[in-house]
Amino acid sequence: MRTSHGCSSTASPRERRRPVSIGDLVRRRSFRDLLVGQGVSALGDWMGTVAFMALVLELTDSPTAVGGILTLRLLPAVVGGPLAARAVRHWDRRTTMLAMDLLRAGLVAAVPLVRALWWVYVLAFALEVASIVFLPARDASIPDLVDEVDLSVANGLVLGSSYATIPLGAAAFAVVASISGASVFDRPFALVFWIDAATFLVSFGFISRLTSLARHRVDPLGEEPIQFRAAFRIPLVRAVLPATASVALGLGALFSLGIVFVREVLGASNTQFGVLIALFGVGAAAGLGLLQLRRGRDPLVETRRGVAVIGAVVAGFSLAGSLALAFLGAVGFGAAAAFTLASGMGALQARLEGAQRVVAFAVFHVVIRLALGVAAIAAGVAGDLLGSVDWPLLGVLAPSRVVLLCSGIAILASSLLVREHRFP
Repeated sequence: MRTSHGCSSTASPRERRRPVSIGDLVRRRSFRDLLVGQGVSALGDWMGTVAFMALVLELTDSPTAVGGILTLRLLPAVVGGPLAARAVRHWDRRTTMLAMDLLRAGLVAAVPLVRALWWVYVLAFALEVASIVFLPARDASIPDLVDEVDLSVANGLVLGSSYATIPLGAAAFAVVASISGASVFDRPFALVFWIDAATFLVSFGFISRLTSLARHRVDPLGEEPIQFRAAFRIPLVRAVLPATASVALGLGALFSLGIVFVREVLGASNTQFGVLIALFGVGAAAGLGLLQLRRGRDPLVETRRGVAVIGAVVAGFSLAGSLALAFLGAVGFGAAAAFTLASGMGALQARLEGAQRVVAFAVFHVVIRLALGVAAIAAGVAGDLLGSVDWPLLGVLAPSRVVLLCSGIAILASSLLVREHRFP
């Protein structure tokens, strides 16, 4: 178990055992610096993601080419995980984050300077690889900034700063792209990309203030380096991975078939679908509140319960007979997903140290991306290939209902795998 922190608070971890409020947590300068920097860079990152898709569409007028950009958000996970493990051997976590922020700023700033489509793809791929190296260092640093009892809430706040900015990033893209002169020097969306690059420099500035992290070399001399693949043999990592994959499975299925389900099966309008997406964010905020209420409990047990709830919610969502019930399911899924991911992260942070912790988070992020991509593609293909199914006791179900129901059942069953098994 972890017994020391890099908190800026004057009280030692042994003295500060009681959980603090979210306000008190945010008032800690070190954690606030990380949180604000991540919120700003995430806003720019999502704005840049939309800009990448818009740029490719303008260059090619091909939806398939746009899909290639989304694919490049997932494939680098295979490369980035091992690179994150290598970074552990040479740099402390702060240096890793600073280097990746500078690299990402340079890559994004270069996008308006190229015209060939393949260069856009290369830059998008390299940007995602850098992010995969950055994220494990960030998540492994949170235990050095807050006390162990506050890890779940701290994780929830960091996840919120990263994903709650999705609609804000899309809105920011729309605003900036509409400005006269946004295509500087006739380069499409140049201003958007350069603002995105500037947000990474803002993150760099905030992380540079986290001097306590510079003292935490995760691979000290004399300690045998940990290979990326070795993380899969750590019992705790094997316990958390089913939860990570389950959340990604649920997200992938909902992203791929959600719009088909609510529009074609439930008859929702585009505006109502937008409300449904917003309710995922509302649910995530509710999950953060639940994390605060349940602080101090075994994070692995909480993770297992969260996976079971996700499975039940997805299965229930698939059978929703009205839009109101679908809205309720969206809130429930958002809450359960935020709760489960934050609890799983807390388990890794509290029970692993040094290089093991960083490499474990590299695996964590790789699994999320790969599972999300596979689930989205598989759910979409299954929805296209399946016809209506006469399900026992439930009657005839539309293809999207069948796929979502099966996904929910699979997630619910996977909760049984969220256990730490130790082998001799």
